[in-house]
Amino acid sequence: MTATLDAVRLTQDILRINTVNPPGNEEACARVLARLLENAGYRIRYHTFGPGRVNLLADIGGAERPPLCLTGHVDVVPLGAAAWSKDAFAGETDAGRLYGRGSSDMKSGVAACVAAAVAMAPHLERTPGVTLVITAGEETGCEGAFHLLRDGALERAGAVVVAEPTANYPFVGHKGAFWLRARTRGVTAHGSMPEKGDNAVYKAARAIGKLEAFRFSNPPHPLMGQATLNVGTIQGGLNINSVPDQATIGIDIRTVPTVDHRALLADLARQLGPEVELEPMMDVEAVHTDPEQPWVQSVFEVMTPLLGARPVARSATYFTDAAALSQAYRAPPTVILGPGEPQMAHQTDEYCTIDRIQQAVDAYQEIIRRWCLAS
Repeated sequence: MTATLDAVRLTQDILRINTVNPPGNEEACARVLARLLENAGYRIRYHTFGPGRVNLLADIGGAERPPLCLTGHVDVVPLGAAAWSKDAFAGETDAGRLYGRGSSDMKSGVAACVAAAVAMAPHLERTPGVTLVITAGEETGCEGAFHLLRDGALERAGAVVVAEPTANYPFVGHKGAFWLRARTRGVTAHGSMPEKGDNAVYKAARAIGKLEAFRFSNPPHPLMGQATLNVGTIQGGLNINSVPDQATIGIDIRTVPTVDHRALLADLARQLGPEVELEPMMDVEAVHTDPEQPWVQSVFEVMTPLLGARPVARSATYFTDAAALSQAYRAPPTVILGPGEPQMAHQTDEYCTIDRIQQAVDAYQEIIRRWCLAS
């Protein structure tokens, strides 16, 4: 199938819209995509959760059977300290690659979804149809998607395709993210008289030793393996010649479906003891669909000729908006499938492979056709 909308050019167009988060400012990008979808016959809704922070909802068709949902986010991470050899917001191409912040994560995936949705639009009336959920704020904890969930803005979907970067290899789930802030408190004193104070950094150091030795009690997941824990940040003290009265530790836990987040928090609190306060910063559950589920197998069939071999079950280590959408839609089968290069997400000189963008458009069109038009 050939898309009527050039997905590569659309990727370039939206790469040129700066949506670095923070602050995000995704509204301009959402409106560009909305115009294309509305012109193709989609019903458009905007969902705003802050100045310039806009989720785009677009749908077409409608039948007793629920629609297929295609989803992606348009915010991107900051550029980082290292210099880029390409303009991060120009959409430059070179040697079969398209460069720019968000080229892989994940404006190429969003563009491919929109191109496929526009191409299929003339065929989707009186069918289950398609819903596009284009979100803001994913990079800072799926903010936009969770606002949609809390506000009851999402209606129904029978299956979900998340266009995050997978190099067009279908993943059947992703790990969860449970980020904690651990805080220790003490009493300040002059650095020459430490016996007069109570050093919060020493307490934090003891806590870090316990975190390094921590072992998860849940059984490993058959596909995702075991959860992981990483101490990512530590901060304490205001000046060298004072006893610090506060220290904080940032803990990044990536969970699997066999982990109960509440039980894990209680277990960590017991092991760290009363001198450590634990506060959740982000709580995103893991997502997993049985790879033998019939629709997942159909997606595997679609991707077999494009990949040159039938896919086997894999999962992503990163989290996605599927964590929120799965709750809103009551856990429909979900695959993560997008043209971006996973290893290029958040990297300096981020790029995607141009050929994979059109490959993704072809895949999405066939997935839509099978959901909406196959007898």
